[in-house]
Amino acid sequence: MLRFFDWAFRRHFAGSFSALRIARWGEPLAPPGRPLVILANHPGWWDGVLVLLVTRHLFPGRPCYVPMDAAALEKYGFMRRLGVFGVEQNSPRGAVRFLRTVAAVLADPRHILWMNAPGRFADPRERPVPLAPGVARLPAAAPEAVILPLAIEYTHWTEKRGETLIAFGPPVAATDEDGIRAAMTATMDRLAADAISRDPARFRVMLEGRRGMGGLYGLWQRRRFAPDHDPRARQG
Repeated sequence: MLRFFDWAFRRHFAGSFSALRIARWGEPLAPPGRPLVILANHPGWWDGVLVLLVTRHLFPGRPCYVPMDAAALEKYGFMRRLGVFGVEQNSPRGAVRFLRTVAAVLADPRHILWMNAPGRFADPRERPVPLAPGVARLPAAAPEAVILPLAIEYTHWTEKRGETLIAFGPPVAATDEDGIRAAMTATMDRLAADAISRDPARFRVMLEGRRGMGGLYGLWQRRRFAPDHDPRARQG
């Protein structure tokens, strides 16, 4: 299932973006032997695709688990086989089940828990960076866990298709809520500066997408020019 959806998501991603790029300063630093929580901002729909692409590419062999609204998961039952588990929102019973599931997942130091920091879609410029109640509950479920902040941006530079930009921040103890917010903010601010620069040399390409306009214009473009409007976009 994971291999199939990895292939399917890569194709789907490549049809919509020029590249998935990771900041050269933002490669993940995960302490060995510790359960890991990837805490990401949540700017758009594509975040769900990134869960699989990023973990398969950067954390091969480590099972990844993702909480999702239980009502929404009912529509996508197959996702349970990919490590997604349901969370009943806004109820004490749901909170207790969430803590039990997180504790079970992070009892194995090989496992990764992926959480969206705000618990909702949020613009990457929103400050202070919102943190969902589930983040504050992590110490009770897994006090030994290490949190890796992850910043995500979707932007357009010089091509029809957009750019997906990511960067990890330094690891933070799950018990340090103030440190978590500060690390998320710093990582998101630094990635924003790189996005504004439009300089592909600041990034490493993790996954190539399709370039150029496509269709008749794309055919004419390939006959006369390289498919990129900006030759710098091929760097990375």
